[in-house]
Amino acid sequence: MSVRELVVLGTASQVPTRHRNHNGYLLRWDGEGILFDPGEGTQRQMLRAGVAAHDLNRICVTHFHGDHSLGLAGVVQRINLDKVPHPVTAHFPRSGQRFFDRLRYATAYRETVGVTEAPVDADGDLAVTAGYTLQARKLSHPVESYGYRLVEPDGLRMLPDRLAALGVRGPDVGRLQREGVLDDVTLDQVSEVRRGQRFAFVMDTRLCEGVHALAEDCDLLVIESTFLDEDAGLAAEHGHLTAGQAAAVARDAGVRHLVLTHFSQRYPDPEEFERQARDVGYAGELTVAYDLLRVPVPKRR
Repeated sequence: MSVRELVVLGTASQVPTRHRNHNGYLLRWDGEGILFDPGEGTQRQMLRAGVAAHDLNRICVTHFHGDHSLGLAGVVQRINLDKVPHPVTAHFPRSGQRFFDRLRYATAYRETVGVTEAPVDADGDLAVTAGYTLQARKLSHPVESYGYRLVEPDGLRMLPDRLAALGVRGPDVGRLQREGVLDDVTLDQVSEVRRGQRFAFVMDTRLCEGVHALAEDCDLLVIESTFLDEDAGLAAEHGHLTAGQAAAVARDAGVRHLVLTHFSQRYPDPEEFERQARDVGYAGELTVAYDLLRVPVPKRR
């Protein structure tokens, strides 16, 4: 059975707290796992969340600040220790190659798995598979940063009432799907487009074109909201978003489920992030993330 869900491994910005680990997010997409921004402690959080190294197919790093990448060393070594039998690909800003190299080879270990490096240096498609296209868009942060977007191809939904009206039933339905025509009935007559699902991951950034492009029409958007709105000046200075800004992006982009994360340790009340997100008029499903939370991708429209 296919599973599409986000497993939240950590939600703290800059430093871990008593209740929040450094960043870390695993997207389960059918039979694949994509790990985003493994900060310090990610390997242990994976254990607590029931995530194994064998679950990882890709690692996507938005940028090389420590709270988004210090866990790479442990994760890469665990992939090798467990001798993961399938290919693992790592995406990261090409400008941070030296940091990736240092983390990948931070200590001595036996390298048994060839992690493929696929650096990002421009907007566009990073990988195209049967189940999704992985895309990147540049963000606005003091160091080079990219957000990631996963787009499922559109499919077809068969319409039972039209099938019945035209006398198509049983094995003939499958034949029509495979061949596109059955006698004088065409596939277009008995089906409609089933929109593919969309997921986006947006971390440290000011408001910019890339943020809006990544969020557009997403079923599930994971986005940083480091600051509350009263500290918008600090957010802009340090290259971050506020809760209201993140929610306004989701509102304008038609996001179905918004996940706010990457919270500054200065705020003791996480519910205030939800209040400010609602204040700007975001009416979709809203989650203020906490460690070890699981968030299902919404069902298809």
